[in-house]
Amino acid sequence: MIKKILGLSLIVFSALALDFYFFLQKPLGIEAEEVYNFKPGTSVSALARDLEKKKIISNRMYFSVWARVTGSARKLKAGEYQISPDLNTLQLFTLMQKGKVRLYSITLVEGLTFKQMMKRVNKSAYLTHHLQELKEKQIMQRIGHAGEHPEGRFFPDTYRFPKGMSDIDLLKQAYKEMQKRLDIAWQQRNKKLPLQSSYELLTLASIVEKESAIAEERTRIAGVFVNRLRKGMRLQTDPTVIYGIGDKYTGNIRFKHLRTDTPYNTYTRKGLPPTPIAMPGQGALDAVSQPDKTEYIYFVALSDRSGRHVFSTTLKDHEHAVDIHQRKRKKKAR
Repeated sequence: MIKKILGLSLIVFSALALDFYFFLQKPLGIEAEEVYNFKPGTSVSALARDLEKKKIISNRMYFSVWARVTGSARKLKAGEYQISPDLNTLQLFTLMQKGKVRLYSITLVEGLTFKQMMKRVNKSAYLTHHLQELKEKQIMQRIGHAGEHPEGRFFPDTYRFPKGMSDIDLLKQAYKEMQKRLDIAWQQRNKKLPLQSSYELLTLASIVEKESAIAEERTRIAGVFVNRLRKGMRLQTDPTVIYGIGDKYTGNIRFKHLRTDTPYNTYTRKGLPPTPIAMPGQGALDAVSQPDKTEYIYFVALSDRSGRHVFSTTLKDHEHAVDIHQRKRKKKAR
């Protein structure tokens, strides 16, 4: 009798073990990829019930038992998960243990001002917002850099993040990335540059970023500005003037703007402006760190709107290029 009971028990146990094995190894019960939101504070039992209800798994009891037996019950991380039909239950466990949640992205583009960058950040529906109503000084204080001007301090890149991440954490990440890259650019710079600090390198890189639409021209444009700084000449670059005009700028720079003095008017003041004027990318940082050794001290944009420039070593040649590519073009436009 005992042998029959033991034999029956062994059969039942084997059947259960086999069923359990197939539960862990067979594909999930979904037909197409879907997003599952594992909410913070949800118990394993509640998670198992919800997964079974949504027909993602076939047996909530097995799920709960496996979580407790393996000790993974407390290791499962909340968040949004991208679940595909080819996953099995065991792989789902691994996914949730490692916290491989679904990631969203935001792209901070080279050349954006801080205000433009914050508009993009504030529009993200996937970030948790704490900075939307704050002023620039308050924002810098909240991210741990009180007293610093925010312009140019954040590296332009595509940042990936889980849903609900704080906008504070995003800015901290972008700030840290810029600081890391700026430090490297400063360490690797040409030591003969007329720049006194990495902040001056950042400032000049922001100007090069705004002036260069063509990547291959960056080092040459940087070389022109370095030459002008060495000679004590004014930089005379429109983007700094536009930045100084601020919200009053309507999209058309006029002669009166070039004559109106502001801290950012490089037509009326020598040297660099007091702060960067935009977010420089890696190319601009590299260009200022190692600019071209050139005799050029002037450049003007071509009239074909290609973003390319004509470079000159003398004022006479420069004026001639301006006549061809700017003044005559403006007369034709009239």
